[in-house]
Amino acid sequence: MAVISQVDGGRLFSRWVKCGRGQRRNSGQTILQGAVGLCKRTIQGLALAVGLVAVAPEQAAAAPYAAMVMDARTGEVLHSRNADTRLHPASLTKMMTLYIAFEAVRNGEITLDTEITVSRNAEAEPPSELGLRRGQKIALRYLIRAAAVKSANDAATAIGEAISGSEAAFARRMNRTAKALGMTRTTFKNAHGLTANGHMSTARDMTILGRHMLYDYPEYYNLFSRKSTNAGTKVVYNTNRRFLAAYRGADGIKTGYTRAAGFNLVSSAKRGDERIIATVFGGQSTAARNAKVAELLDLGFRRAPAYAKLQKPPMPPYVGNSGVRLAEDDTHGLAGKTIRVSGVISETMRPRARPTPEVDPALLVAEAEVAPETAEEEVQIAALDTDALQSGINSALLEVTEVSEVSAIQPLARPAQRQADVEGEEALKAEIRTAVARAVEAPTQRRYTGPRPQVRPTGLETQVASVEEPVVVTRLSTSGGRYWGINVGRYTNRFQAEKVLLRTALAEMETLDGSLRKVVQSPRGFDANFLGMTKESAELACRRLNSRNVTCETLGPAS
Repeated sequence: MAVISQVDGGRLFSRWVKCGRGQRRNSGQTILQGAVGLCKRTIQGLALAVGLVAVAPEQAAAAPYAAMVMDARTGEVLHSRNADTRLHPASLTKMMTLYIAFEAVRNGEITLDTEITVSRNAEAEPPSELGLRRGQKIALRYLIRAAAVKSANDAATAIGEAISGSEAAFARRMNRTAKALGMTRTTFKNAHGLTANGHMSTARDMTILGRHMLYDYPEYYNLFSRKSTNAGTKVVYNTNRRFLAAYRGADGIKTGYTRAAGFNLVSSAKRGDERIIATVFGGQSTAARNAKVAELLDLGFRRAPAYAKLQKPPMPPYVGNSGVRLAEDDTHGLAGKTIRVSGVISETMRPRARPTPEVDPALLVAEAEVAPETAEEEVQIAALDTDALQSGINSALLEVTEVSEVSAIQPLARPAQRQADVEGEEALKAEIRTAVARAVEAPTQRRYTGPRPQVRPTGLETQVASVEEPVVVTRLSTSGGRYWGINVGRYTNRFQAEKVLLRTALAEMETLDGSLRKVVQSPRGFDANFLGMTKESAELACRRLNSRNVTCETLGPAS
């Protein structure tokens, strides 16, 4: 027998050629070795001819290798090699697909029970697949399980289309989310990770994504540790189940394989209070990849400190599908165009000035010929307001000056007594100045005649308002017995109690986040307590811990 190993949609399969009585399986080889046994020469020649062209891709051109090891608690990089080289991520892409699905569920865009109709595009995806058919309706929760556990390509495409309307729109949302997470060298083109032009990522970016998956959506992280799960139509098995069973502390998260990418894996393991994330790109086989990841995790546990303060990565702001959906007609012909919309105002438009009619010089002369009594009265009225007074002074002087200038240029008809004597003009100026001076020195000449406030009646008794005693509001102390809390055991020394508190806090982050860890010493030992909790949160935490066989008792407020 001879074996020809090929790759079809990310899966290896073998074609067996029976030849005479002899049978031999050369597992993992990619070159036809020749017929074994009593075979006719014609069959031998055919087998050898096929063997010359049956060279497997991974031997013809091995995928580039890259690796990253990170302390999940702090984000510290413990080891890296080619970590920023852009490579094919393969099905590691589905981590981002699932991340956005969890985000959409949390923010009410969709629910886990939403029935999704499978499209023709999703049905046509190659293996690995769930076997969906066009028009089939299936709940989102089953698609998530199939994508996380079996790495089903048709399920991933259906998820993307259900959330964003199309796979292209979902890819834009993936890229925007990647930038928000700090994945600076990643570009997604689809939701499943099959090789596409420009669909690239790095070991560093995928490690960052794995860490965000762990801490941003811890309620869903257990999906990646399931050996098998019900995907609605059938039970599917985890593509990473061998590593999960072989490495102590391993609990996720995602595998990936294509011809161009090689065997990829982002894995996380926890031992005690330590958690390490290791990423490998370009493994030569499943076994070689798993061995390398185990080696990197061991390196991480050796280099990571035994105790480190948990520093969760910041969650990106939620923007949903804003700006990612485009109609099919809108996308036609837009390739290569860049549309920039800027809200910055480069220039502020000013309103045009209202046109002012020209003033006839004759009118200025007529206005200047005002009787001294009239001018004095007008100045006294203007004295009601300092600004009006100053304006009146300037106007009166300006008018006299303009009259003088107009008279010098083009004398106009005036009364005979004024034309004959220039001194009359000077007298007019003097009269105006005198009137202005009197207006400035004297207060307003007009009395207020409007309504006045009523006179306050006499004989009223005054009473001092009573001043209430100040109320001092203090913050309730979390160190006393005025809050609810939980007790997770009594231990012989303080160190052991603190260690249990830290381990419990990391294991039950959802309900214990924000509570106060405190060791209380008593004659009987050291009690490990979480304080500063409400009654509901304390009871919920105890129920969850008891389900994991962890001792827990609620602590009520002191009587």
